[in-house]
Parts: sequence; structure tokens; C-alpha cells
Amino acid sequence: MTGPSLSHTKWRKSSRSGANNAHCVEITAVADVAAVRDSKNPSGPALVFVPSAFTAFVDAVKTGQLDLS
Repeated sequence: MTGPSLSHTKWRKSSRSGANNAHCVEITAVADVAAVRDSKNPSGPALVFVPSAFTAFVDAVKTGQLDLS
């Protein structure tokens, strides 16, 4: 499956990510999707979500439903 091009989008990082930038993710919105990537590997793969799936993903992270180790 081919998604939207993410090469020329503006990525954002949380203001809570800290000065050392360790363990950070970046997000962007393109067309009708949201994408998440590892800030340490900006040319690497990204997770791409439709809006409802992105909301569910963020909720799962916030409530500890995902193993983030």
C-alpha cells in the first residue's frame, strides 16, 4: 500500500521531549492522515493513520495499553 509523500512535510515534536531529544517521536498531518516517526531516524519508516485510528493510538499510549519498552 502506498501512502502520501511525507518527504516535504513539516514535522512537529512535543515541547516535553526535552533538550537531549532522546526517545522522541515526531508527528505531521498530510491530506487526510496523520503520521508518526522516530526523531532519531527521520528518513526511516513512519506509521500513517486515518484520523480515527490516530486518536485511538494516542489514547492507547496515554492509558498505558501499549508496551512501549
